[in-house]
Amino acid sequence: MKIRGPIFFSFLVAGFLIAAYLPKTDVANPQKEALLMQTVMSGFSQLHYSPKEIDDSFSEALYDLYVDRIDYGRRFLTQEDLHKLSPYKQVLDDQAKNGKFEFFNLSVDLLEAALDKTQAYYREILATPFNYDEEEYLELDAEKRQFTKSDAELKEFWRKYLKYETLQRVVNAIEEQEDNGEEEVKKSFDEMEQEAREEVLEFFDDWYSRMDKLKREDRLSVYLNTFASSFDPHSEYYKPIDKENFNIRFSGRLEGIGARLQTDGDYTKVSQIIVGGPAWKGKELEENDIIMKVRQEDEAEAVDITGMVINDVVQLIRGTKGTKVTLTIKKVDGATEDITIERDIVIIEEQFAKSLIIDGKDDKKIGLINLPSFYADFQNSNGRFCSTDVAKEIEKLKAENVDGIILDLRNNGGGSLRDVVKMTGLFIEKGPIVQVKSRGRNPEVLKDSDPRVQYDGPLTVMVNSYSASASEILAAALQDYGRAVVVGSTSTFGKGTVQRFIDLDRTLRGYDDIKPLGEIKLTTQKFYRVDGGSTQLKGVEPDIVLPDNFFYIKTGEKDRENAMAWTEIDPVNYGQKVTDLSSINKIKKSSAKRVKEDATFQRVLENAKRLETQRNQTSYPLNMEAYQAFLKERKDNAEQFDDLFDNEVNTAVSNLDVDIPALDADESKKARNDNWLKSVKKDIYIHETLNIMHDMLSME
Repeated sequence: MKIRGPIFFSFLVAGFLIAAYLPKTDVANPQKEALLMQTVMSGFSQLHYSPKEIDDSFSEALYDLYVDRIDYGRRFLTQEDLHKLSPYKQVLDDQAKNGKFEFFNLSVDLLEAALDKTQAYYREILATPFNYDEEEYLELDAEKRQFTKSDAELKEFWRKYLKYETLQRVVNAIEEQEDNGEEEVKKSFDEMEQEAREEVLEFFDDWYSRMDKLKREDRLSVYLNTFASSFDPHSEYYKPIDKENFNIRFSGRLEGIGARLQTDGDYTKVSQIIVGGPAWKGKELEENDIIMKVRQEDEAEAVDITGMVINDVVQLIRGTKGTKVTLTIKKVDGATEDITIERDIVIIEEQFAKSLIIDGKDDKKIGLINLPSFYADFQNSNGRFCSTDVAKEIEKLKAENVDGIILDLRNNGGGSLRDVVKMTGLFIEKGPIVQVKSRGRNPEVLKDSDPRVQYDGPLTVMVNSYSASASEILAAALQDYGRAVVVGSTSTFGKGTVQRFIDLDRTLRGYDDIKPLGEIKLTTQKFYRVDGGSTQLKGVEPDIVLPDNFFYIKTGEKDRENAMAWTEIDPVNYGQKVTDLSSINKIKKSSAKRVKEDATFQRVLENAKRLETQRNQTSYPLNMEAYQAFLKERKDNAEQFDDLFDNEVNTAVSNLDVDIPALDADESKKARNDNWLKSVKKDIYIHETLNIMHDMLSME
């Protein structure tokens, strides 16, 4: 869908004029914040697939969702606080239209006061030992609890909450001491209890320290995000750094030094060196190094990053290819040194397509392609695109003379719509792949226009409840065409909507002093199968369902707030002459018989029932003996399934000959590959999919 710039822009100008004449308040930049709200509101009203009326009803829903988001655990605010916020419940629509933030400002003030208050609570409570002989319980599911009525009730909740956190650690310490035997010096219960309280204190001090570093723009981002997700769960507001991180995940490519960072107290620690990146090539920066200062090559002074939030640190370290950054590093042994790294393009290979060979029955050779995401690097013409990579993997497997191919899309959350159309076209002659409908318009049919079929052999597609969006488009199209047997969970995720990013800076000329504004991702289209049905909410129901640990637990889009409804439109003409799956019912029956007779799959179902029961059991005892008995029962139940996936069921698993030299040349790549091979060998779902493939081959 093309964005109609002039209409959208006119709303932005109106919004900015309102913002420009706002009286100065105690906020950091009232003009920018008013402009942001106006821009976001105009964007959703004009461009969202199913826009909502910004009225009192919307205001109430926004209020409830925002309060839930800023204090989902019911740990900070009380009903007395909510009483102060409730007068705004039906006026948030008016405040948004007028660029005002009285409600938001009050919520920030109340939340910050609540943080100060509860910090005093936990420090006071943790100063003295708990009584573990009392018969009392803590409800951990916030949805089953109400906001406390007063500060006194809130403090009592914190007492139980802190007692629970301490109790966990005390019990762990007791068990660890028993496991160590007589050789270790024994600690008394009082000593272990005191150490546990000190650990809990350190944990909460660290947590509150991170919350204290949140800027106003971080809190405003939550508010704007709540506004966005009131339309549907996939619409969001992105601060500039958040959009940058999204682009990296989507493309698997960034410009920087190639190191993953994490916060460690007031410090920033290197958690991983990305193989092939500048830091990896330099061999100086190492995991667990602490970064103390950052200096750009054109600046004389280094920036001390102690206490800085991780996003700000990342912004300082990332940069354009060819530029240099100097890091002052504290090594594990305490030594301090300066390391200069020239930034470069970093490729994150873990999310790219890869393949294996699995030797099966009757000397059959089956290829496995694993695709973790539908990645695409649109900002780089030479970047990686999943459709191109999968096409290459297919050619490599064909060169190995495989008898069938398994395409593994489990846990693939989707990505590029363009690439899923191209990828589906690798397996069929030309034809429609998916219907995409914009608001108020006829559906657009996205087609594969290439009559060539790159792979015409037997094909199975593996999915699970976390296969979403583009994964569902591909699985649905191949299922509707009768081109592949889809194998997996009871259904896929159920995300049948398309989102577009809008750069808010590009919608308004000038005003550079208040930019960057960030971007909004909003739902502009829904997609439909070629048979006319939507995958929204329902997902794709596999041809063959295999039990998994979440068999009895509600997951996916249907468990999300404000999820859009399932709908259907007219089908389009489609068909293929590549593969005949008329024997699908026989294949289903054979698989069902094997699963029923397979001891591991039956144990999976038992474990799924256990997990359902455990999920619903959310009230925990705070009495020492009762808690230990509670844990023992859970542990005993869980231990029955510890070896569930320990056995190797796919023994003849190997890399393609063409891939081996590159793996042998890189120790880190080889180690990750070895782990992948081990996991595939123990994967009962791949094992049954192989059996299904052999049924397909025998019935050809």
